Amino acid sequence: MSAIDEGIGAVALPLLARVPMAVRWGDLDAFNHVNNAAFLVYAQEARLAWLAGVEGAWFDETMMPVVAAAQVNYRRQLAWPARIAVELATKRMGNSSVTIAHRIVDEHDATVVYADGEVVMVWIDPASGRSVPLPPAIRAACQSSLESGATTSK
Repeated sequence: MSAIDEGIGAVALPLLARVPMAVRWGDLDAFNHVNNAAFLVYAQEARLAWLAGVEGAWFDETMMPVVAAAQVNYRRQLAWPARIAVELATKRMGNSSVTIAHRIVDEHDATVVYADGEVVMVWIDPASGRSVPLPPAIRAACQSSLESGATTSK
């Protein structure tokens, strides 16, 4: 896995996941490039793929993640057909939240960056809507990524 560069001149973050996917024709807008909203869908699909592989409980009737904030920087146009990869990294862990950085890159050349940004996920009690502590499984998965420093050259 490679690392996510967090902005110009910033420190690289170790990857949680790298999820390849295809750009769909239906993602295009009237200008024949991928609509801006599709980038958030790509990041969401990658987060769900990562979460599906987390060992341990992270979602049940007493706790569930919600997106509290989402941010995307559009770096270059993306057209169809294309193969992309969404790279995810832990940027910050709080008591009840985790900030997941994302980069949407060409599947075969991670130096071609289409977008980057981050999402803040907060775990809540679905009955009350109040935040709850970050599940141990999520904390362990994020901490493991930070400690491993799993990176490769770009």
